Amino acid sequence: MIAAEDTRRLHSLAAALQVKPSGRVISFYDQNEVGRLPGLIESLHGGQTVLLVTDAGMPSVSDPGYRLVAACVEQDITVTCLPGPSAVTTALALSGLPSDRFAFDGFPPRKSGERRRWFAPLATEQRTVVFFEAPHRLADTLRDAVEVLGPDRRAAVCRELTKKYEEVVRGTLGELAEWAVEGARGEITVVLGPAPAQEKPDLDALVAEVKQRVADGERMKSAAAEVAEAAGISKKTLYDAAVRSS
Repeated sequence: MIAAEDTRRLHSLAAALQVKPSGRVISFYDQNEVGRLPGLIESLHGGQTVLLVTDAGMPSVSDPGYRLVAACVEQDITVTCLPGPSAVTTALALSGLPSDRFAFDGFPPRKSGERRRWFAPLATEQRTVVFFEAPHRLADTLRDAVEVLGPDRRAAVCRELTKKYEEVVRGTLGELAEWAVEGARGEITVVLGPAPAQEKPDLDALVAEVKQRVADGERMKSAAAEVAEAAGISKKTLYDAAVRSS
């Protein structure tokens, strides 16, 4: 049995490869995934092989398949994977950005405020970060990234990877935000380079700032918390250092 994200796309791909599917073909996509699970699990228990195929990219990575794999694992049904194109690793390889350590963050939130909060922790992220975005939201997303992360962070926008109109645009976030205003089509993968290495904060100077705020009437705990957050260090580390120096 072949469970396909799009049965028409499956037949087009098979025709291009000059192969003819020999099993029964059924649709398996986001909207019917849950409803299809019992039948697929029953077929597997009955000794059939189920082949899961998605349109592009890797099944279960922001594509249908996770629920089916999880159900098979839970019921001790053998699952294997024949690696195919993955937009995550393909974009990472083509971006020209560091690839020794990276994270995949799925899709950012749709609303600007939530999206900016989503970007905030990436201001100090030392790994390359890969995420997906819809083409009609790309310009707004890159604009928010510029506001939160600054215009000079290196990045790449990759679209239609492994397909006919593949394109990779590299540059700073500021440059890519300007480029995206013209509009982009197809499936989009964004690769965000690591944050610049931060200089180690001067603990003695931070302790002096805490002590000055305490002298001005603040509680040491709250003063240490605010100064530590602004400097990007542990609140406990700064508070303990301030106590020891008192």
